[in-house]
This record gives sequence, C-alpha cells and structure tokens, in this order.
Amino acid sequence: MDAGWEPGAVGASLLLCAALLGAGCALGLRLGRGRGAADRGALAWLCYDALVHFALTQMDNKREFTQRVTESQEDTRAGILMAGHSPEGRKEYGKADARWLYFDPTIVSLEMLTVVVDGSLALVLIYAIVKEKYYRHFIQITLCVCELYGGWMTFAPDWLMGSPNLNTNNWLYFWVYLVFFNSVWVLIPGLLLWQSLVELKKMHFKGTSSRKKFQ
Repeated sequence: MDAGWEPGAVGASLLLCAALLGAGCALGLRLGRGRGAADRGALAWLCYDALVHFALTQMDNKREFTQRVTESQEDTRAGILMAGHSPEGRKEYGKADARWLYFDPTIVSLEMLTVVVDGSLALVLIYAIVKEKYYRHFIQITLCVCELYGGWMTFAPDWLMGSPNLNTNNWLYFWVYLVFFNSVWVLIPGLLLWQSLVELKKMHFKGTSSRKKFQ
C-alpha cells in the first residue's frame, strides 16, 4: 500500500509528539532532582510513557465502549503518538498502518492491556524510584517485558501475513511512523532491563559478601 503524505497533518502529529516528550522530560527531571543520571533519564521516560498511555488514550466518556470500537477509537502507542483522537489523526497514522482505520481485534486487545497495565505500572514505578522502594526493579522488569511483548504482538501477526496492512513503500510512514516511533518502545525498555540486571547483580554480590563476613 502507498499513499502520499500531507505536510500539515504530518507537522501537527510531530508537534504533538514533541509537546508530549517535552512535558514528560520536564516532569521526570523535576521528580529526579538530586538523583543519578540513569534514574533521571528513567523518570523522564516513564513520565512520557504514562502520558502516552493515559492522556492520549482517554476515551470519550459520553460514548459506550461498543460505539467507540465501531468508530475505530482505538490506537497503538505509536499510533497514539502520531494520530491523536481526531478522525484526521487516525486517518494520518492509518496511512502507515491500515489497521487503525478499522476494528482489529488483536490491536484493540493489546491496547486495552497496555492502557490499564502498562500505564499503571509506569506510575507505580515512578513512585518506587522517587521513594526508593524495594520493589522498584521487580516493577521495572515487569513493565519492560509488557512493553516488549506489546510491541512484538502488534507487528508479528501482520509480518507473518506478509505485512498487508503496513505501508513499506513510503519512506516517511515506514521509517518515521513505523520503525522509529515503535523502536523507541524496544530500545528504552531494553536499556531499563539491562539497568535492572546490573543493579540486581550488585545487590546479589553485596548480600553474598555480607554473609561471608559473618561465617
């Protein structure tokens, strides 16, 4: 599938992305004052992540769920970023992935999961980092695995069918909308998983060394 792109719609979508990123980073860096660079970066990402999952996935409370489904009100994380809620926004991201123009049960199921679970976990993790809770890395690993699973299940079914719904011919829709924006939810969760592994390793060796001193 191929489609031309409209500069106005693209510009508005990218502006929305920049605004959300700026708000998330500002809030995260403020919450992380006095903490290390890694934690400040994690908080900035988590605030941005929570904004995406909650602020842009808020459904119109005046409509019933079945009506929203019928009218294709569901978006993915990347689709949310690029599309927003207006019909024009969904149409814009739909040029990259046609599944956002109609009811796709796999995508709707995943988005129901990510909005409720991932969004809530992001908020819990922000609290755990700021308050230095013992369960911080348990929540961090859980959230990252959920994010990676969501990304895989968003695209793997379509890949197995030869990507009939994905626009791989237009460089903007493929490389920017599909590759870049979805890769963010692979790269950063991967880095946070690595951070958790390193921290858990430190705690393990610290505990082992302490036990040896008392033997």
